[in-house]
Amino acid sequence: MCTPDQASLSARDPAEATITLSINGVACAGFANETILSCARRYDVYIPTLCELEDIDHTPGACRVCLVEILQAGKDTPQIVTACNTPVRDGMEVQTRSKKARDMQRLQVELLMADHLQDCATCIRHGSCELQDLAQFVGLQQNRFFDRERTEARPVDHSSPSMVRDMRRCVRCQRCVAICRYHQKIDALAIEGSGLERMVALRDADGYPNSVCVSCGQCVLVCPTGALGERDETDRALDYICDPNVVTVVQFAPAVRVAFGEEFGLPAGTNVEGQIIAACRKLGVDVVLDTNFAADVVIMEEGAELLARLKQGRRPTFTSCCPAWINFAEIHYPDVLPLLSSTKSPQQVLSTIAKSYLPAQLGVPAERIRVISIMPCIAKKDEAVRPQMVHDGQPETDLVLTTREFARLLRREGIDLKDLPSSQFDRPFLSAYSGAGAIFGTTGGVMEAAVRTIYALVNGRELERIELTQLRGFEGLREATVDLGAPVGEVKVAMVHGLGDTRKLVESVLSGEANYDFIEVMACPGGCVDGGGSLRSKKAYLPLALKRRETIYNVDRAAKVRQSHNNPQVQALYRELLQAPNSEIAHRLLHTHYASRKRELQHTVKEIWDDLTMSTILY
Repeated sequence: MCTPDQASLSARDPAEATITLSINGVACAGFANETILSCARRYDVYIPTLCELEDIDHTPGACRVCLVEILQAGKDTPQIVTACNTPVRDGMEVQTRSKKARDMQRLQVELLMADHLQDCATCIRHGSCELQDLAQFVGLQQNRFFDRERTEARPVDHSSPSMVRDMRRCVRCQRCVAICRYHQKIDALAIEGSGLERMVALRDADGYPNSVCVSCGQCVLVCPTGALGERDETDRALDYICDPNVVTVVQFAPAVRVAFGEEFGLPAGTNVEGQIIAACRKLGVDVVLDTNFAADVVIMEEGAELLARLKQGRRPTFTSCCPAWINFAEIHYPDVLPLLSSTKSPQQVLSTIAKSYLPAQLGVPAERIRVISIMPCIAKKDEAVRPQMVHDGQPETDLVLTTREFARLLRREGIDLKDLPSSQFDRPFLSAYSGAGAIFGTTGGVMEAAVRTIYALVNGRELERIELTQLRGFEGLREATVDLGAPVGEVKVAMVHGLGDTRKLVESVLSGEANYDFIEVMACPGGCVDGGGSLRSKKAYLPLALKRRETIYNVDRAAKVRQSHNNPQVQALYRELLQAPNSEIAHRLLHTHYASRKRELQHTVKEIWDDLTMSTILY
């Protein structure tokens, strides 16, 4: 799994740069097996790229826009080559901005856009599209080759409740295939067809419902255009907000407050909790709640559930907060389903409470309430429409907006987040949260929050060292042994993020090789702070994870209450409605079940390998 500091990990000793060459007439030193593109970047020379994505090690040479002109030592004739996969050589002369290189770059972009829908103003990536930037860079003013009829005949897949796959905007960069296949290890996408008919397709499926896709959204994060995106529901949100007969309740996730300001030009990791509340009120939302509150409730339920299972000798228990992980388990490893906690995710917990507890507090009938969630996650859309997530015949969560959709909604209404004063939640309604609830937004946070409360439940006193640094880190898999005190004693916990590492862990659990009591899974590398619905970064996969994580930890440190069980609003909820963790009413409202949706392998290993190699050969 790639990490945000991958570039520093790959830093090499400058003394090893023994290859001499020139780039645009400037003497440079290159490393053995280094590409022209990599060397140029070290010398701050810009070469346009589109398919290449360095931090997932993706350089297929498919887009052909990184063309440069080179003259090899001892040769008389210059060549045009792709910088992303051509190694530097002694005596090589590289020209990145020669007339021939610029003309070839412009022609290549023009050809790329020959079957790319020319509707930039209405595309979800307008203003943040890498292809749009590239067209500006090469000076493209018209497209001689655009074939509207052919372009509009390309497929658009609306079969997923979470995302849209629009091949009218695909540039065949293969980033989505690479992230799904090599990093998430799902392999839901494949390159199919040849020539002008070559495109990204769902592997062995005619739609998302019968594919192996788990809606993690990592493919959306790396897509350079609008070919992959979330299913936009901003109009539905406005319909609810503007309807005088509807009471709109908005909740937003722990990670949103630290990953949203970037959409409006604020520094990465800025905590904009108060501005989000103010923006919701300016939109006309009736009640603003915090999913952090529900995270505290989840810890109460999941902690009690874990203790009961440990006493029964049932182990391990997997957390169940991440909907992409739930999809992964149901589709790929249904044998692990009995090991999952039955506690709903914080989104669904708060939505359920908003329709069962909140109506009496507000003095309005439950049928008038509509819950809108703002989430850094595409899979939350999928979770909201699961048949299990229905309460009294109505969906618990009516609508999910990703972080990106919420930003678009604010812009549509002329609201600039950075100009808003900070506001407060609607107290005392389901908004107070502990530091433990806040750290749900990052990998390891659920486990750390659970340990704080479980220790108190077992021992009748608080854990002395509240920050469990052994549970933090960015490695794909982390392990720790935590002493919860008598009679439970030591428990072995694991935290995994990214589905590539999750697959390895699940297989080791099912084979009996792994020996854990409690396992936290987050489908997205970094956890929710880098969810598939969060801000997309040009030319990078996860560039902002560590800054967002640090802000979340600072929210925890600044909290007056840092354990879920000490949240006074959570205590009131149990007194007034739920009675006790895992009570009959708590189980009825806040727990769920899962069902196998297993997909069988459709190809032999040889056929899959042939497909992998052909994807490279054909480009």
